[in-house]
Amino acid sequence: MKIAIAGKKTETANYVHFLRSMQITPVVTLNMDEISLCDALLLPGGGDITPAFFGEQNHGSRNIDTELDIRQLLAFDLALKSRQPVLGICKGMQIINVGLGGKIIQDLPPFVLPRHCYDNGDKYHISVIKHHSWMYELYGESTLVNSAHHQALGCLGQGLSAIQYCPQDGCTEAFAHETLPIMGVQWHPERIDYAKSGTDGRKILNYLVSLIRKAPPIVR
Repeated sequence: MKIAIAGKKTETANYVHFLRSMQITPVVTLNMDEISLCDALLLPGGGDITPAFFGEQNHGSRNIDTELDIRQLLAFDLALKSRQPVLGICKGMQIINVGLGGKIIQDLPPFVLPRHCYDNGDKYHISVIKHHSWMYELYGESTLVNSAHHQALGCLGQGLSAIQYCPQDGCTEAFAHETLPIMGVQWHPERIDYAKSGTDGRKILNYLVSLIRKAPPIVR
């Protein structure tokens, strides 16, 4: 089984290790032909998305790589058209949202930010999970997650439903697509500390694998 990681090799080591730990072959690439030959797409974390891609000027976005954004949005569009299973993590979740016409909150307000922004390591906080969702099947009604973001989802893209959120501020922590094998998490299952959180990030990857096995053959 091969999963494409749409990113740069210098920035995706955690994701490569995450896949290999589950005996999955990672393919780090921004080449559309290589992505199309894989069984699923993983959109990794990273900097902020170019605000113009969701129709706004810059109001606090930083660490922008427009060329990378273009390639990741193209990769998502390719997966969308071929019904390839997709997992977005942190920025990757936001790429999915923007790719489906959603918006991004470019800079969380000061009273929210300390619970989420990466500063001397991940921030851990409780999250609440919607019943009867794929996330509920994995973790039950709540779990601790590791935050590392100063942005959040605004208006959700077409077909997406929020299924996990921070009860203190309402930030969306996970979503599901209503009809397609597309999912996203704002936290980081590839590096979450199980000893600290009691949350096993590998369950996310196992769920993606289950979607791959259920999916019809990808249209090449």
